[in-house]
Amino acid sequence: MVRGGGAVLRKYGSFIDDLRLYVRGGTGGMGYPRLGGEGGRGGDVWFVAQERTTLKSVKDRYPQKRFVAGAGANSSVRALKGEKGKDCEVHVPLGISVLCEDGKQIGELNTAGEKCLVARGGLGGSLATNFLPCKGQRRIVHLDLKLIADIGLVGFPNAGKSSLLSKVSHAKPQIADYAFTTIKPELGKIMYADYKQVDISGFQLSVKTRFRTAFETILLLTKELELYKEELLAKPALLAINKMDLPSSKDNLNELMKQLQNPQVFQYAVSDFLHLLREEVVPESTIKFKDIIPVSTYTGEGIEELKTCIRKSLDEEAEKENKDYRKKKLLLLRTSDKKQMSTA
Repeated sequence: MVRGGGAVLRKYGSFIDDLRLYVRGGTGGMGYPRLGGEGGRGGDVWFVAQERTTLKSVKDRYPQKRFVAGAGANSSVRALKGEKGKDCEVHVPLGISVLCEDGKQIGELNTAGEKCLVARGGLGGSLATNFLPCKGQRRIVHLDLKLIADIGLVGFPNAGKSSLLSKVSHAKPQIADYAFTTIKPELGKIMYADYKQVDISGFQLSVKTRFRTAFETILLLTKELELYKEELLAKPALLAINKMDLPSSKDNLNELMKQLQNPQVFQYAVSDFLHLLREEVVPESTIKFKDIIPVSTYTGEGIEELKTCIRKSLDEEAEKENKDYRKKKLLLLRTSDKKQMSTA
C-alpha cells in the first residue's frame, strides 16, 4: 500500500476504504480601521455522515479532493461586523474515522447526521490583528472506513491461515517458513461472480501449545474462543482442514471425521484427550460445524468449495436475520393495532 498524490491507499475492484483529502477553512474578512469594524470569520469545513454514501462516490463527485470554505465578509460602513463565510459541508459514509496526516484521530462519524469539524475558518480583521484577516486552518486528512469482517479465520500459528487468506481473497499477507508469521491481523476481500463482496479477517491464537492432532486442535481452539469471547461459539462455523497435500493426510482426515461424526467415538476421543489438559483449559462445549472442507493452499484443492460454503452460510444467516426482522415488525404492528382499538 503506497500513499502519494492524493491516491487511494487500499482498493479492491471499485471498493475504497481510505481517501486522502485537502481541506481549508475560509479566510477572515478585512477589518475597518477608521471605525473599528471587524471582518467576518471565515467559514468552516465539516464532514457530515450520510447513509448510502461511499468513499468512492465522494472521490467520483470531487475528483480534485479539495474542500475550501467561504471567506468572511469585509467590514464596511454599512456593516461594521462582517458576516461569517459560508461553511463547506461534505457528506461522507457512516463508520468513518477522520485522521490527520500524522495518523492522529480528529473524530469519528458513526450515525447519520453526525458532524465533525475538520478545518476552522480564520478570524476576521480586528483591533487585535491590526484589522488584518487571518487565514483559515488547512490540513491533509484521511477518511478511514472502519471495516468489520464478515468472516473470522481462526487458527494456531503455522496452520496456514495466511496462505489460505491469500488463496481465497485479494489479501497479500507476509508468508514465510516461521513458527509464527502473522505480524498483524490481515483483512482480505472475496469477490464473487455476482459482485458480492465478503470481508475476511485473520485471527491469531496462542503459540504456547505442544504438537497436537487435528481433533486436539479443534478442542483447544474452542477453548481459546471461549476464553476470548464466549458468544463466538454460537456463531455459524465452517471447518477447513488444511495441508491435504501432505503424506497420510487422507488417513488423518478419515480419523477426524469419525471422531466428529460418531457421537460415541467423539465422546471417547474427548475423554481420551482431556485428561492431558488442566481443568481450566477444558472447553465447556464443542463447536458444531455446518460444513467440513478439506483444502490445500499448496495445490488449490478445495478452495473454490470453501468459498462456495462461505457464501452459502452468509446468505442463510442474512435470510434468517431478515425473517427475524419481519417477525418483529409484524409483532410491533399488531401490538400498535391492539392499543389503538383499546383506546377507541
